[in-house]
Amino acid sequence: MDSKIIRENRTRLRTIEKQGIGWLATLLAALFFYSLFFYSQPLVSNALAESTPTIESVYPGLATGVLQSATLAEMNKGTLLQGDGVEIQASFAERIFGQVTPGIQKELGKNMFFLLEQEATREFIKRDAKAMGISVDQHEKEMGQAYVNSLTRVLTVTEAEARAFYDSNKEMVGGMPFEQVKGNIEQFLLQQKKQEFLDAHIKNLGKKARIRLNRDWVKKQAQLALDNPVDKARMSGKPTMIEFGATGCVPCDMMQPVLKNLRKKYPDKLNVVFVHVGENRILGARFGIQSIPVQAFYDKNGEEVFRHVGFYAEAEVLKQLAKMGVE
Repeated sequence: MDSKIIRENRTRLRTIEKQGIGWLATLLAALFFYSLFFYSQPLVSNALAESTPTIESVYPGLATGVLQSATLAEMNKGTLLQGDGVEIQASFAERIFGQVTPGIQKELGKNMFFLLEQEATREFIKRDAKAMGISVDQHEKEMGQAYVNSLTRVLTVTEAEARAFYDSNKEMVGGMPFEQVKGNIEQFLLQQKKQEFLDAHIKNLGKKARIRLNRDWVKKQAQLALDNPVDKARMSGKPTMIEFGATGCVPCDMMQPVLKNLRKKYPDKLNVVFVHVGENRILGARFGIQSIPVQAFYDKNGEEVFRHVGFYAEAEVLKQLAKMGVE
């Protein structure tokens, strides 16, 4: 991948963060670098798990990580979460709101559940890191880096994988020979592999932690959080393609004619939604957007079936849609 394009996209995302995410951006960066959590306590029995509703079963798509397996329970109004010795009070939000700009505060007002999920992940991982002998007094990103290095050092990217990515994204590299961009592509794909590995283990963390959430608070927050273009499209009963990007990003701009053609070709069969991550920072973070552009595909039930990073040629998009039954 062209190192200039990579720098442009990363710079654009850093600019978006500096416009107001502050503490949240730091936390998300830290979460990218540490995510595995091992508990010695036994899992809830299968019978109990089946009889107790989880966040995912009651509010599909609301939780994206550690809280997907959390259960709902009656709690004191000021308590939002309890699980394996961790308790989070409603007052945690006051600290966060005091560190961000008014613009971000407005976005956070509809995404308090997202903040709770990040706070919960942070607390559980810090606890586990301490148990593993990793200092929790150092900067979170440094702690996370040390933690994840021991977990992902066996991950590698083969030349075949790099070549396949190159062949699918030649437009992004401006026609440069594979050998000139091989190193950058391998670095990019390794980042993706780490992210996928860690995302899976964050969800596993929640399965083992016996997390309970305040039922009344979650009900209120779900109504607010799901009121956005992505979730509305996913819950429409039609297949959906979401393009996460920004204006001025070269591959993002190259995707706009593709989106326009798709809207004309499938006016009644497919939702085609563009999300500007600079204007919807929390929404982008909720869906794990680390670089742009990203194309996320959802089936008619709202389940994500495929995700692609970078420019995605229309012919390839059509192949993916055909696999989903959109023709």
